[in-house]
Amino acid sequence: MDRFQEMHIFVTVAQEQGFSAAARRLGLSAASVTRAVAAVELRIGTQLLVRTTRTVHLTEAGQRYLEDCRRILAEVQEAEDSAAGSHAEPRGQLTVTAPVLFGELFVTPIMADYLTQYPDVSINAVLVDRIVSMVEEGIDVAVRIGELADSNQHAIRVGEVRRVVCGSPQYLARHGWPQHPQALTGLSVVSTAATGQMRNWPFLENGEPLIVRPEPRLVVTANQAAISAACLGLGLTRVLSYQVANKVAAGELEIVLAEFELPPLPIHVVYQGGRKAPARVRSFVDFTVDTLREHPALKQQALLR
Repeated sequence: MDRFQEMHIFVTVAQEQGFSAAARRLGLSAASVTRAVAAVELRIGTQLLVRTTRTVHLTEAGQRYLEDCRRILAEVQEAEDSAAGSHAEPRGQLTVTAPVLFGELFVTPIMADYLTQYPDVSINAVLVDRIVSMVEEGIDVAVRIGELADSNQHAIRVGEVRRVVCGSPQYLARHGWPQHPQALTGLSVVSTAATGQMRNWPFLENGEPLIVRPEPRLVVTANQAAISAACLGLGLTRVLSYQVANKVAAGELEIVLAEFELPPLPIHVVYQGGRKAPARVRSFVDFTVDTLREHPALKQQALLR
Protein backbone atom coordinates (compact mmCIF):
# COMPACT_ATOMS: atom_id res chain seq x y z
CA MET A 1 0.00 0.00 0.00
CA ASP A 2 1.54 3.34 -1.07
CA ARG A 3 1.69 6.44 1.09
CA PHE A 4 -1.03 8.29 -0.80
CA GLN A 5 -3.45 5.42 -0.19
CA GLU A 6 -2.47 5.34 3.49
CA MET A 7 -3.09 9.09 3.70
CA HIS A 8 -6.50 8.67 2.12
CA ILE A 9 -7.39 5.93 4.60
CA PHE A 10 -6.21 8.02 7.55
CA VAL A 11 -8.27 11.02 6.39
CA THR A 12 -11.36 8.82 6.04
CA VAL A 13 -10.89 7.34 9.53
CA ALA A 14 -10.60 10.88 10.94
CA GLN A 15 -13.73 11.99 9.11
CA GLU A 16 -15.80 8.96 10.12
CA GLN A 17 -14.32 8.90 13.64
CA GLY A 18 -14.02 5.13 13.48
CA PHE A 19 -12.26 2.29 11.67
CA SER A 20 -15.37 0.27 10.84
CA ALA A 21 -17.23 3.26 9.38
CA ALA A 22 -14.16 4.22 7.34
CA ALA A 23 -13.81 0.65 6.09
CA ARG A 24 -17.43 0.61 4.92
CA ARG A 25 -17.00 3.93 3.12
CA LEU A 26 -13.78 2.79 1.43
CA GLY A 27 -14.98 -0.74 0.61
CA LEU A 28 -12.11 -2.29 2.58
CA SER A 29 -11.93 -4.63 5.53
CA ALA A 30 -11.67 -3.10 8.99
CA ALA A 31 -8.41 -5.01 9.50
CA SER A 32 -6.89 -3.43 6.37
CA VAL A 33 -7.84 0.04 7.54
CA THR A 34 -6.44 -0.59 11.02
CA ARG A 35 -3.15 -1.90 9.57
CA ALA A 36 -2.82 1.10 7.26
CA VAL A 37 -3.17 3.62 10.09
CA ALA A 38 -0.83 1.59 12.31
CA ALA A 39 1.75 1.56 9.51
CA VAL A 40 1.57 5.35 9.21
CA GLU A 41 2.00 5.81 12.97
CA LEU A 42 4.93 3.36 13.01
CA ARG A 43 6.67 5.11 10.13
CA ILE A 44 6.15 8.58 11.62
CA GLY A 45 6.98 7.43 15.12
CA THR A 46 4.06 9.07 16.93
CA GLN A 47 0.43 8.39 17.80
CA LEU A 48 -2.07 10.06 15.49
CA LEU A 49 -5.33 8.68 16.88
CA VAL A 50 -6.63 7.91 20.35
CA ARG A 51 -8.77 4.77 20.19
CA THR A 52 -11.75 4.12 22.46
CA THR A 53 -14.33 1.35 22.37
CA ARG A 54 -16.76 3.50 20.36
CA THR A 55 -14.79 6.10 18.45
CA VAL A 56 -11.39 7.58 17.70
CA HIS A 57 -10.05 11.08 18.28
CA LEU A 58 -7.12 12.95 16.77
CA THR A 59 -4.06 13.70 18.84
CA GLU A 60 -2.35 17.06 18.39
CA ALA A 61 0.10 15.43 15.99
CA GLY A 62 -2.81 13.74 14.24
CA GLN A 63 -4.55 17.08 13.72
CA ARG A 64 -1.46 18.55 12.04
CA TYR A 65 -0.99 15.43 9.93
CA LEU A 66 -4.65 15.48 8.88
CA GLU A 67 -4.34 19.06 7.61
CA ASP A 68 -1.19 18.17 5.66
CA CYS A 69 -2.80 15.05 4.22
CA ARG A 70 -5.79 17.01 2.97
CA ARG A 71 -3.56 19.58 1.33
CA ILE A 72 -1.30 16.98 -0.29
CA LEU A 73 -4.13 14.82 -1.58
CA ALA A 74 -5.95 17.85 -2.97
CA GLU A 75 -2.81 18.99 -4.78
CA VAL A 76 -2.28 15.50 -6.20
CA GLN A 77 -5.87 15.41 -7.46
CA GLU A 78 -5.49 18.85 -9.01
CA ALA A 79 -2.25 17.83 -10.71
CA GLU A 80 -3.87 14.73 -12.18
CA ASP A 81 -6.92 16.65 -13.35
CA SER A 82 -4.73 19.30 -14.94
CA ALA A 83 -2.56 16.74 -16.71
CA ALA A 84 -5.67 15.01 -18.01
CA GLY A 85 -6.94 18.29 -19.42
CA SER A 86 -9.90 18.44 -17.01
CA HIS A 87 -8.61 21.08 -14.58
CA ALA A 88 -11.62 23.32 -15.10
CA GLU A 89 -14.22 20.53 -14.97
CA PRO A 90 -15.68 19.93 -11.49
CA ARG A 91 -15.72 16.30 -10.41
CA GLY A 92 -15.52 14.18 -7.28
CA GLN A 93 -17.19 14.40 -3.87
CA LEU A 94 -17.97 17.67 -2.13
CA THR A 95 -18.81 17.98 1.57
CA VAL A 96 -20.97 20.95 2.55
CA THR A 97 -22.36 22.10 5.90
CA ALA A 98 -25.01 24.63 6.93
CA PRO A 99 -27.51 25.19 9.78
CA VAL A 100 -30.47 22.81 9.55
CA LEU A 101 -33.29 25.18 8.59
CA PHE A 102 -31.07 27.41 6.45
CA GLY A 103 -29.81 24.30 4.71
CA GLU A 104 -33.32 23.08 4.02
CA LEU A 105 -34.63 26.41 2.76
CA PHE A 106 -31.64 27.78 0.85
CA VAL A 107 -28.73 25.35 0.45
CA THR A 108 -30.68 22.27 -0.65
CA PRO A 109 -32.16 24.01 -3.74
CA ILE A 110 -28.67 25.31 -4.56
CA MET A 111 -27.21 21.80 -4.31
CA ALA A 112 -29.96 20.38 -6.52
CA ASP A 113 -29.33 23.00 -9.22
CA TYR A 114 -25.56 22.58 -8.95
CA LEU A 115 -25.70 18.78 -9.27
CA THR A 116 -27.91 19.11 -12.33
CA GLN A 117 -25.32 21.36 -13.93
CA TYR A 118 -22.30 19.28 -12.87
CA PRO A 119 -23.14 15.57 -13.21
CA ASP A 120 -19.63 14.39 -12.22
CA VAL A 121 -19.92 15.86 -8.71
CA SER A 122 -21.59 14.26 -5.69
CA ILE A 123 -22.38 16.10 -2.44
CA ASN A 124 -22.44 15.01 1.19
CA ALA A 125 -24.49 17.62 3.08
CA VAL A 126 -24.02 18.00 6.85
CA LEU A 127 -26.97 20.07 8.09
CA VAL A 128 -26.51 20.69 11.82
CA ASP A 129 -27.10 23.57 14.23
CA ARG A 130 -23.52 23.70 15.49
CA ILE A 131 -20.19 24.99 14.23
CA VAL A 132 -18.57 22.08 12.43
CA SER A 133 -14.76 21.87 12.35
CA MET A 134 -13.98 22.03 8.66
CA VAL A 135 -10.62 20.31 9.08
CA GLU A 136 -11.63 17.56 11.49
CA GLU A 137 -14.85 16.67 9.67
CA GLY A 138 -13.59 17.11 6.12
CA ILE A 139 -15.84 20.03 5.17
CA ASP A 140 -15.09 21.71 1.85
CA VAL A 141 -17.68 24.52 2.02
CA ALA A 142 -19.65 25.90 4.96
CA VAL A 143 -22.41 28.47 5.25
CA ARG A 144 -21.97 30.35 8.54
CA ILE A 145 -24.46 32.70 10.20
CA GLY A 146 -22.83 35.12 12.64
CA GLU A 147 -19.39 36.63 13.12
CA LEU A 148 -16.57 34.30 12.11
CA ALA A 149 -14.37 33.07 14.94
CA ASP A 150 -11.39 32.47 12.64
CA SER A 151 -10.46 35.52 10.58
CA ASN A 152 -7.94 33.44 8.59
CA GLN A 153 -10.64 31.43 6.85
CA HIS A 154 -11.41 32.03 3.20
CA ALA A 155 -14.85 33.62 3.45
CA ILE A 156 -17.22 35.58 1.21
CA ARG A 157 -20.05 37.60 2.72
CA VAL A 158 -23.36 36.92 0.95
CA GLY A 159 -25.98 38.64 3.10
CA GLU A 160 -27.31 39.19 6.57
CA VAL A 161 -30.24 38.25 8.77
CA ARG A 162 -32.05 39.93 11.63
CA ARG A 163 -33.07 38.57 15.03
CA VAL A 164 -36.78 39.30 14.99
CA VAL A 165 -39.73 38.99 17.35
CA CYS A 166 -42.93 38.04 15.58
CA GLY A 167 -46.50 36.92 16.16
CA SER A 168 -49.65 36.21 14.22
CA PRO A 169 -51.97 39.10 13.28
CA GLN A 170 -54.74 37.37 15.25
CA TYR A 171 -52.67 37.25 18.45
CA LEU A 172 -51.59 40.88 18.07
CA ALA A 173 -55.19 41.95 17.44
CA ARG A 174 -56.30 40.30 20.69
CA HIS A 175 -53.40 41.39 22.92
CA GLY A 176 -52.04 44.51 21.21
CA TRP A 177 -48.67 45.33 19.69
CA PRO A 178 -45.85 45.56 22.27
CA GLN A 179 -44.24 49.01 22.18
CA HIS A 180 -41.23 48.10 24.34
CA PRO A 181 -39.32 44.84 24.98
CA GLN A 182 -40.32 44.92 28.66
CA ALA A 183 -43.92 44.37 27.53
CA LEU A 184 -42.93 40.80 26.60
CA THR A 185 -43.03 39.83 30.28
CA GLY A 186 -46.82 40.22 30.20
CA LEU A 187 -47.41 38.40 26.92
CA SER A 188 -47.50 34.76 25.87
CA VAL A 189 -44.11 33.71 24.51
CA VAL A 190 -42.92 30.66 22.58
CA SER A 191 -39.21 30.06 23.15
CA THR A 192 -36.79 27.81 21.34
CA ALA A 193 -33.73 26.22 22.88
CA ALA A 194 -32.18 26.11 19.41
CA THR A 195 -31.32 29.81 19.60
CA GLY A 196 -29.25 29.42 22.75
CA GLN A 197 -31.27 32.33 24.24
CA MET A 198 -34.16 30.48 25.84
CA ARG A 199 -34.12 32.66 28.98
CA ASN A 200 -32.49 35.95 27.94
CA TRP A 201 -33.69 37.97 24.97
CA PRO A 202 -31.19 40.79 24.30
CA PHE A 203 -32.22 44.06 22.65
CA LEU A 204 -30.79 47.55 22.16
CA GLU A 205 -32.38 50.73 23.49
CA ASN A 206 -30.73 54.00 22.43
CA GLY A 207 -27.57 52.06 21.67
CA GLU A 208 -27.43 50.45 25.13
CA PRO A 209 -27.92 46.72 25.84
CA LEU A 210 -31.30 45.73 27.23
CA ILE A 211 -31.99 42.19 28.49
CA VAL A 212 -35.51 40.86 28.86
CA ARG A 213 -36.35 37.52 30.48
CA PRO A 214 -39.83 36.52 29.32
CA GLU A 215 -41.51 33.48 30.89
CA PRO A 216 -42.37 31.19 27.96
CA ARG A 217 -45.63 29.28 27.90
CA LEU A 218 -44.09 26.84 25.43
CA VAL A 219 -40.46 25.80 25.00
CA VAL A 220 -39.46 23.77 21.95
CA THR A 221 -36.15 22.47 20.63
CA ALA A 222 -36.65 23.44 16.98
CA ASN A 223 -37.20 26.85 15.42
CA GLN A 224 -39.76 25.50 12.97
CA ALA A 225 -41.95 24.31 15.84
CA ALA A 226 -41.79 27.75 17.46
CA ILE A 227 -42.73 29.39 14.17
CA SER A 228 -45.68 27.02 13.71
CA ALA A 229 -46.92 27.76 17.25
CA ALA A 230 -46.66 31.51 16.63
CA CYS A 231 -48.63 31.15 13.38
CA LEU A 232 -51.33 29.32 15.33
CA GLY A 233 -51.67 32.32 17.63
CA LEU A 234 -50.10 30.87 20.76
CA GLY A 235 -47.85 33.89 21.29
CA LEU A 236 -44.71 35.74 20.20
CA THR A 237 -41.46 34.05 19.28
CA ARG A 238 -37.94 35.15 18.42
CA VAL A 239 -36.13 33.65 15.42
CA LEU A 240 -33.89 34.70 12.56
CA SER A 241 -35.55 36.72 9.83
CA TYR A 242 -34.87 34.26 7.01
CA GLN A 243 -36.77 31.58 8.93
CA VAL A 244 -40.03 33.54 8.77
CA ALA A 245 -39.56 35.48 5.52
CA ASN A 246 -42.23 33.49 3.69
CA LYS A 247 -44.65 33.70 6.62
CA VAL A 248 -44.24 37.48 6.84
CA ALA A 249 -44.66 37.86 3.09
CA ALA A 250 -47.87 35.79 3.26
CA GLY A 251 -49.24 37.86 6.14
CA GLU A 252 -49.20 34.93 8.57
CA LEU A 253 -46.76 36.67 10.92
CA GLU A 254 -45.95 40.29 11.80
CA ILE A 255 -42.60 41.67 13.02
CA VAL A 256 -42.71 43.67 16.26
CA LEU A 257 -40.13 45.68 18.24
CA ALA A 258 -37.98 46.20 15.12
CA GLU A 259 -36.54 49.45 16.49
CA PHE A 260 -35.02 47.52 19.43
CA GLU A 261 -33.34 44.78 17.39
CA LEU A 262 -29.67 43.89 17.69
CA PRO A 263 -27.43 44.53 14.65
CA PRO A 264 -27.95 42.03 11.82
CA LEU A 265 -25.87 38.86 11.71
CA PRO A 266 -23.64 38.38 8.65
CA ILE A 267 -23.84 35.30 6.44
CA HIS A 268 -20.62 33.97 4.91
CA VAL A 269 -19.71 31.18 2.55
CA VAL A 270 -16.51 29.70 3.99
CA TYR A 271 -14.24 27.30 2.14
CA GLN A 272 -10.89 25.58 2.34
CA GLY A 273 -8.02 25.72 -0.10
CA GLY A 274 -8.17 29.27 -1.41
CA ARG A 275 -6.92 29.52 -4.98
CA LYS A 276 -5.65 25.94 -4.80
CA ALA A 277 -9.09 24.55 -4.01
CA PRO A 278 -10.34 21.87 -6.43
CA ALA A 279 -12.58 22.91 -9.28
CA ARG A 280 -15.62 21.40 -7.56
CA VAL A 281 -15.04 23.61 -4.51
CA ARG A 282 -14.40 26.79 -6.49
CA SER A 283 -17.40 26.25 -8.74
CA PHE A 284 -19.75 25.42 -5.86
CA VAL A 285 -18.61 28.48 -3.92
CA ASP A 286 -19.23 30.72 -6.95
CA PHE A 287 -22.61 29.07 -7.56
CA THR A 288 -23.67 29.49 -3.92
CA VAL A 289 -22.41 33.07 -3.56
CA ASP A 290 -24.22 34.21 -6.71
CA THR A 291 -27.50 32.59 -5.62
CA LEU A 292 -27.52 33.72 -1.99
CA ARG A 293 -26.58 37.32 -2.82
CA GLU A 294 -29.67 37.58 -5.01
CA HIS A 295 -32.10 36.22 -2.43
CA PRO A 296 -34.33 39.03 -1.07
CA ALA A 297 -34.65 37.44 2.39
CA LEU A 298 -30.90 37.81 2.97
CA LYS A 299 -30.52 41.42 1.92
CA GLN A 300 -30.20 44.47 4.13
CA GLN A 301 -33.53 45.85 5.37
CA ALA A 302 -35.33 42.60 4.51
CA LEU A 303 -38.68 42.09 6.26
CA LEU A 304 -39.27 45.73 7.13
CA ARG A 305 -42.89 45.31 8.15
